[in-house]
Amino acid sequence: MSVSAVAADRSLCAPLPVLGRDVLVPLVTGGEVDYAALDYAASAPALQRVWDDVAAYAPYYGSVHRGAGYLSQLSTDLFENSRETIAEFLGCRAEDQVVFTRSTTDSLNLLAAVLPQGTRVFVFETEHHASLLPWEQRPDVAVTYLNAPRTPQQAVDTLEKALATREPYGPALVCVTGASNVTGELWPVQELAAAAHAHGARIVLDAAQLVPHHPVDLGELDVDWVAFSGHKLYAPFGAGVLAGRADWLRDAEPYLAGGGASRKVSRRTDGGVDVEWHTTAARHEAGSPNVIGVYAIASACQALTEAGFDGLVAREQELIARLRAGLADVPEVTVLSLFGEDAARVGVLSFVVEGWNSSHFAAALSAEYGIGVRDGLFCAHPLVRTLLGSEPQDPGECGAPDAAPGEKSLNAIRVSLGVGTPDEHVDRFVRAVTELVTNGARWNYRTEGGRCVPAARSAV
Repeated sequence: MSVSAVAADRSLCAPLPVLGRDVLVPLVTGGEVDYAALDYAASAPALQRVWDDVAAYAPYYGSVHRGAGYLSQLSTDLFENSRETIAEFLGCRAEDQVVFTRSTTDSLNLLAAVLPQGTRVFVFETEHHASLLPWEQRPDVAVTYLNAPRTPQQAVDTLEKALATREPYGPALVCVTGASNVTGELWPVQELAAAAHAHGARIVLDAAQLVPHHPVDLGELDVDWVAFSGHKLYAPFGAGVLAGRADWLRDAEPYLAGGGASRKVSRRTDGGVDVEWHTTAARHEAGSPNVIGVYAIASACQALTEAGFDGLVAREQELIARLRAGLADVPEVTVLSLFGEDAARVGVLSFVVEGWNSSHFAAALSAEYGIGVRDGLFCAHPLVRTLLGSEPQDPGECGAPDAAPGEKSLNAIRVSLGVGTPDEHVDRFVRAVTELVTNGARWNYRTEGGRCVPAARSAV
C-alpha cells in the first residue's frame, strides 16, 4: 500500500484543507463563530489528506515486522515505505538512518542517550526546553550554555569562539533550532553547521518549528541530525523523527531494551542472557511501533511536496506580512524579536500588549472572538525572560500568573499560522487585537486552575 492510499484526484488549494476548519465555537457575548486556530506552533491541525489516508489504511491495520499474515505484511511494507518517504522529504544521505520516536523531545533525548562518553554539548539559551534540557541527564556529558545572540552573525561568532576554546578536545555536539518557537525567526543553520564542522563538532537541528513551514534538506544544510514531531507537521497520533548519521546510534546501547531492538537473545551458562542488538534503526525502536503515527507523517510529507513547498512558503510569508502590518498599527503592541524587525521568520510571532496581562488578553481573544492563541513562556523560559528584559529570579509561569490586568507579568502571547490558515482568520485576529486595545474586554475574567477564564457573571 503506497503513501497515496486514497484516490489521487484531490484539489490541493491554498489554504490546504485541515480538520476543524468548519468547527463552530460559542462566544460569551452570544452566538457562534468558526474557530480561528492560530496556535499551529503548539500542535498544527491535521491535514484532511492525512486523515483520509489514515482512514483508508485503518481496516488493514496489523502487527509490524513480526507477522506472517497478509495484514501484517501490508502494515510492515507501509511502515518501511513511510521511512523511505520521510527520508526523501528530509534529503537524507544514503548512509543516514531514520529512527521513529514519540516526538521532538523524545528524539533529542534519544540522541542525548547515545552520545559518546565525555561529549561536550553546546546549546544556546534560546532553545525550546526539548533541546535545552536533555543533555544534562547524562552525568558524563558536559554542557556549555551560550548567551542569546542578537544577530545571526553573532550566533555564529559566539559558537566559533566557544568551540575554539573547548577543553579537553574530544567529541562535541551543537544543538540549534531552525526557527524559534517564540519569535519565528530563522537561525543561520548552514553557517552554524559550517562552524561546528570546522572545529570537529557535530550538529543536530531541532526542526520542530522549521519543517512545517520550510523545506529541510540534511545534505544542503549539512547538519548531522534533524529532529521533529509529526503533530507540528499536520499529522496527529504522537510520532516523531530523528534522522541523520548512523554511527553514534549504532555504537550505543539501545535507547529502550526489548523486542524489535534485539536481533538475537540466548541464555548463558551462568544463567544470564547474551543479546545481539540490531545495527539498523530498529536498534532504538523497541516495542510495537506507532505505524499509524508514522504513516501520518509520511502522508503529510507527501501532501506538502505535492502541493509545492515554494507556493506554500510564499503564501505564508504574505500572511505573516499582513499580520505584522496590522499589529504595527497598534502602538500598544510590542512584537518580540532577537534579530530585529527585518529578520526572516516563519509563521510564528509573539508579542505583549501594554496595560494587559497576556493571559487575560488571550482569554478575551478566545471567549469574545473565537480565536485560539497561546500565552505563557512557551517552554522556552530563558528566551522569553531575555526578550522581556526580566531578571532570572523574576516570577513567571505558563498560564495565568497572579498579576492582575494592567500589572507587569512575565508572559507573552503567541500567534502562529500555517498551510491551513485562511486570510479571514488573520484579519479577524488583527481586528480583535485593535478592538481589545481600543475598547477593552466586554466580559469579566478570573483565574481558575492556573488559567484565565471568563467569569460566570454577566458582561462588563
